[in-house]
Amino acid sequence: AVVSTQSTGGAASEGDVHAAMNMSAVLGCPTLFICRNNGYAISTSTEDQYAGDGIAVRAVGYGMRSVRVDGNDLFAVHQAVREARKIALENNCPILIELMTYRVGHHSTSDDSSAYRSIDEVNYWHQEDSPVGRLAHFLTKKGLWVEEQQKASAKECRREVMSAFSDAESSLKPSPYWMFDDVYSEPSQHLAEQRTQLRDHLAKYGQHYNLEKYES
Repeated sequence: AVVSTQSTGGAASEGDVHAAMNMSAVLGCPTLFICRNNGYAISTSTEDQYAGDGIAVRAVGYGMRSVRVDGNDLFAVHQAVREARKIALENNCPILIELMTYRVGHHSTSDDSSAYRSIDEVNYWHQEDSPVGRLAHFLTKKGLWVEEQQKASAKECRREVMSAFSDAESSLKPSPYWMFDDVYSEPSQHLAEQRTQLRDHLAKYGQHYNLEKYES
């Protein structure tokens, strides 16, 4: 088996990533470190993150193999990951894959990316070099996709998304106790204690939390 990890360029600046790559190389763990270098760590551009040549070159310092791939090319990514998996399995070694791409959307709902990048920059990547657009262009040239299909698909996807939004908004929110149920198969003592603390807290102050909106 091969372990696959996913991160972004910003996450690759965290100490945990370096420790994980170093230990994987030392112990000979068949692991794929897949890094989506999308140009930004929230609002920090790659130019302000590192002075070196991206993420892939860091593998050299850990005695790892690495490859840099056009992350907007579906077929290039598939080929690179498939070959990297084969090498990792055959040699019991980790491999770093840097996927060069771009984050068109905001980092999160609380992020306004217009504060640190221009709309022209975003439009270029969205209109000229997006992975979805490139794949659609390829399929169209091959006669496997037409404009009518695109319009019908977009309409159906929007209908499904809006339906899912409607269902979610009308449904009760998950029980707050669920946070304790998906950690260990058998709850640990400290989790059991925290669950009891939450139960006692809600019993005393529940009127402040709109509990009627949550599953019991």
